[in-house]
Amino acid sequence: SVDCSFSRGVCDWKQDADDDFDWNPADRDRGDGYYMAVPAFVGHKNDMGRLKLLLTDLKPKSSYCLIFSYRLAGEKVGKLRVFLANKKTAPVWEENKGKDEKWRTGKIEIFQGPETTNSVTFESERGKGKTGEIGVDNVILISGPCPEE
Repeated sequence: SVDCSFSRGVCDWKQDADDDFDWNPADRDRGDGYYMAVPAFVGHKNDMGRLKLLLTDLKPKSSYCLIFSYRLAGEKVGKLRVFLANKKTAPVWEENKGKDEKWRTGKIEIFQGPETTNSVTFESERGKGKTGEIGVDNVILISGPCPEE
């Protein structure tokens, strides 16, 4: 498995230059490193911020599982979507509200066909809310299908 978390991960993360705002590091509650977040008050409604994970050396015709922690905290905070580079049009994962402020786990199957996926994009869309944040942490890529709960 490959650790793509932000504090000490080995992966290549890039801010999208053509979006409306950047994701920023935020300190974890327990003080062990940081996660990436978009506070609710950044930008205007429907503005987008994209954080791209560049994937290299994924083998064609094999399966991977991207596992990550996410949090949508606050009333009408917005949407978090995940896009794979070779399926640009539709998100492969989307969440638009948290039941509470807790961190949850997201999983995405990445099947490498003849064209390999060379990036995964986490997109935050600003909602109407003024408080809270959208956060992503503990991004890990493992080979093989996603494990069952």
